[in-house]
Amino acid sequence: MRRLKRRAWRDLGAFCLGAAVLLALSSAGLADAEFTGWLQLLWTDAEKQGISRATFDEALSRVQLDYSLPDLALPGQRPKDQAEFIKLPAAYLAEKQLAQLTRAGRRHLATYKTTLKAIEARYGVPGNVVIAVWGRETDYGAEVQRYSVIRSLVTLAYLGRRKDSFRNELLIALKLIQDGTIKATAMGSFTGAMGHTQFEPSDFEKFAADGDEDGKIDLDNSIPDALASAAKQLRDYGWKPGKQWGFEVRIPRDLSCTEASPGIKRPLADWLDLGLMPALGAKISRDMRNDQAWLVLPAGTYGPGFLALENFQALRQYNASDLYVLFVGNLADRIVGGLPFEKPWTKLEQFANRDVEEIQTLLSKKKFYFDPIDGRPGALTRRAIGLYQRAAGIPVDCWPSKAVLDHLRSSDVVNKPTP
Repeated sequence: MRRLKRRAWRDLGAFCLGAAVLLALSSAGLADAEFTGWLQLLWTDAEKQGISRATFDEALSRVQLDYSLPDLALPGQRPKDQAEFIKLPAAYLAEKQLAQLTRAGRRHLATYKTTLKAIEARYGVPGNVVIAVWGRETDYGAEVQRYSVIRSLVTLAYLGRRKDSFRNELLIALKLIQDGTIKATAMGSFTGAMGHTQFEPSDFEKFAADGDEDGKIDLDNSIPDALASAAKQLRDYGWKPGKQWGFEVRIPRDLSCTEASPGIKRPLADWLDLGLMPALGAKISRDMRNDQAWLVLPAGTYGPGFLALENFQALRQYNASDLYVLFVGNLADRIVGGLPFEKPWTKLEQFANRDVEEIQTLLSKKKFYFDPIDGRPGALTRRAIGLYQRAAGIPVDCWPSKAVLDHLRSSDVVNKPTP
């Protein structure tokens, strides 16, 4: 009898939890049947993972969906992309912002000199790189965190293009709330990233470090904790101590932009033999000549080129964008005396994502492009454009444009595999 009564109270409690959450959602006009079922399944999984009813209720009883977020899959609407995927390189790598962050970064490098020295000794990541990550992520903590972490994660887990990934992040966030690591009212980015160096909930589990050695980890209020955590993350992503991320290069006229691809790697010495030369201020030591490198041309032929080395990929795992890595890498170099980009960016017109999607679709049909149709002019898309331009006998610039799209629409050029 006691066991049945205990189970009845537990079931009643679970029902009350669901009622509390649904009442709040109903008052906001959000309690549709599908979302109700989704919440019930979320509670089932949360309970299995040891999350208490009280924690779940605290986090979700007043939750509202945020339809303004990027990356949502809403009927009849195109998902909005992050800045890394829609801004032109010249806008993302704006000189004014890089110069301002460089000046502030040098001050922070001096202020946290002792802390950064200890961090580098432990994780092998130089202080200027860690400071640059901090600067890119939150403007050294000055950037206001505008989004409710829980609200964002619920929205992306329910409506986002990557539902499973964000659902997992949401469950981890609930654990962090239960453990007292974060608060249910935590604020962060629209993806649920938090703190000075923008850690997703899963990053807390894997990489959070106690940089000030006070026995607790606080990525919102302890700068040493945030810097040490960023360094640990880069170390675990494969950062090689004593190695560079890459550097700007001067590209000879006879080298095709189709050579720029993460799938085309050569020893650094071979790239130099092809005529690439380090830009002013770039330093190459003799022991680097056998390091594998690949060419990065973020604006095709309309801007600077870079040779990316192994640590480029470690930074790219922090944020999966070449522009992000170039920003952090260039900022890190400038903080310790490096120079701005040598080659200027050509002024380009913004090209709509739907047009890039059409270019990708047509290139795919013509057997020049074999990757996802995502509307983002990434390295593989730019190379495919260049290969098509070469096959069609038109100027090769490896950049999406109206001229390329018009030519694709009217052309019968098809890529013929080499026998």
